[in-house]
Amino acid sequence: MGDEPWRDPDPQPGDFDAELGGAQIETHEGNPDAKLSILVSIEGADAKRLERIANERRQQPGEIVSELLRSA
Repeated sequence: MGDEPWRDPDPQPGDFDAELGGAQIETHEGNPDAKLSILVSIEGADAKRLERIANERRQQPGEIVSELLRSA
C-alpha cells in the first residue's frame, strides 16, 4: 500500500480498505434497461486533433468520442 493512495496515479487493491472500515457494501444486479449520460469536454489542442480526425473520417466529433467510449 502506498503512503497516499488518494494521490497515487496507480492505486492498488486494498489501498482503500482502511477508509472503508466496517462499511457495508451491497452489490446489485443492475438494470439492463438503464441509461447513462456522460459529458465530455475537450479544449485547445485536443479539440483541434479531434476535429482533424473527424474530418478525415467524414464524421462528427461526437461520433469519434462515442466510438472511443464504446471501445474503452
